[in-house]
Amino acid sequence: MRTLCGSLCLLVATLVLATHTRAQGIVVDEGRFQVSVAGREVGSEEFSIRRAGIGREDAFFATGVITRGSSVDRQEIRPLLRASPPEGVAASYQVKVTGRDSLDFQMTLVGRRYVAVARSPRGDEEREFAAHEGTRVLDRDVAHHYYFLRDVREGEKVHVIEPRTRSQITFSVERRTEDEIQLAGRTTPARRIELHAPEETRIVWYDRLGRVLRVEIPALGYTAERLDLVG
Repeated sequence: MRTLCGSLCLLVATLVLATHTRAQGIVVDEGRFQVSVAGREVGSEEFSIRRAGIGREDAFFATGVITRGSSVDRQEIRPLLRASPPEGVAASYQVKVTGRDSLDFQMTLVGRRYVAVARSPRGDEEREFAAHEGTRVLDRDVAHHYYFLRDVREGEKVHVIEPRTRSQITFSVERRTEDEIQLAGRTTPARRIELHAPEETRIVWYDRLGRVLRVEIPALGYTAERLDLVG
């Protein structure tokens, strides 16, 4: 298992270096969300999604900084996702959490599985996830990851890994409709997608360019609402 951990860490380090080298490509979306739980503002999320590379090296690179809590109970989440175009299938992922529930998580695709190592004050943990066709990463409290579901179709099954909860979830796309949304008191046309799993529902609104406007997870009282697109 130590050999596995060492190999994974080396591979992820290589991917991170590649990310910093290549991620000067085209910005496909960047911005800021306000994060609320049960109607109370608890933090914010700033993010950038770029597409860079040519041929087999073509990839999305999604990074962000999510802050939660007060000065005495602060949490900072820094995710970095590499995903394969055009759908955004996960290729590798890492996230570093500081403050409350601190964690250093690294995951990469190896054959037909995702191999992961998590380090926290409780110790090290090694884990594997099945690599289903079209697997996406939707980490907890990371709204911009839903960008990679912008083109899912009604009736489609979506396989998701939620790294920080060590969960694999299969969502069914139950509804995909044209809608309107209120952002900062203004009505904006939007496409609404509802994702259903046995124990939860997630609702996402997109603009005509596929940019995420709002994410809601009713079971958690979680809402992330876009701020920078309001003129």
